[in-house]
Amino acid sequence: MKPEERHLFIEACFRRPVERTPVWMMRQAGRYLPEYRAIREKYDFITMYKTPELVAEVTLQPVHRLQVDAAILFSDILVIPEAMGMALEFRERQGPVLLEPIRQVGQIPSLKPVEPETDLNFVLEGIRLVRRELEGRVPLIGFSGAPWTLATYMIEGGASRNFGHIKRWRFGQPDALHQLLERISDAVVAYCRAQIAAGAQAIQLFDSWAGILDAAGFEAFALRYVRKIIQEIRTPGVPIIYFARGVGAWLPRLATCGADVVGLDWQVDLRTARQILGPRMALQGNLDPTALYAPPPVIRQLVREMLKRYGAGSGHVANLGHGILPDVPVEHARAFIEAVKTESPVFHNTSETERLP
Repeated sequence: MKPEERHLFIEACFRRPVERTPVWMMRQAGRYLPEYRAIREKYDFITMYKTPELVAEVTLQPVHRLQVDAAILFSDILVIPEAMGMALEFRERQGPVLLEPIRQVGQIPSLKPVEPETDLNFVLEGIRLVRRELEGRVPLIGFSGAPWTLATYMIEGGASRNFGHIKRWRFGQPDALHQLLERISDAVVAYCRAQIAAGAQAIQLFDSWAGILDAAGFEAFALRYVRKIIQEIRTPGVPIIYFARGVGAWLPRLATCGADVVGLDWQVDLRTARQILGPRMALQGNLDPTALYAPPPVIRQLVREMLKRYGAGSGHVANLGHGILPDVPVEHARAFIEAVKTESPVFHNTSETERLP
């Protein structure tokens, strides 16, 4: 990597020394921004993520507005099921809906292998365009859903209260579920490799529904496939982040996932996570997203407390413990970003950290 291409975010992901903690926000390209809402009034969501020019515009909005330390590609995790042949709609107040969910084992063979350069070329063109327009200011994060979470959507058909359909597969026909997860994993590997080749400088795997599994299920149906994917997409200089929501009770298992960075939701104690995961990987997170409803002075204090929980040294990427909420005021999002930038240098000095209240 050339010296001019070194970034705080990348350095922190690899636990290299940095002068302050880098910061970005999940869902930072989203509805809390008025400029995003202006585009959304003109185009439906699928048109937005399938149009590279719109992808680039939306991806760059929080970089311009908030001066975050990394951009994350504007897209959706369900582009993979769609590329595998499943019909997808996004409905107001309901979210994504897969119109013909997988409810029978016999549907699995009909799923298509994913060829990213043809099936998902709009994503790759978006990456190339964003990289050109960023001009090296901050790195670009690509992403994918993790196999368990994608399988959950593909079987449930959308959001669910009790996840009854996929849990029937998990307990009643686990071999069939593994068959589906293998197919999804192959698609995720191909997709992530293509994103990296197109210019993504980091990859985050989102496992939003990992927390509905028990410990044994998390190991067998989630981590098993995440490890395989990380091993197969590993690229020098490109950090991999694994964000599994709701699995704080199994932090020791996360130490074996193979990622460079573990994303933490807001229910995990940052200090405890650092003690358990130690020097093996960096940590990302993990302010409660609803904390951004607080006034900016309170947000600053909460950021100080988060930074103090991590403590001195590198290896921390500040973020929210989940995506920013759509009704958070922009000035509160800016207060979060600015607080990390101004407060974090203190926490890279052990003696000063020890004196903080």
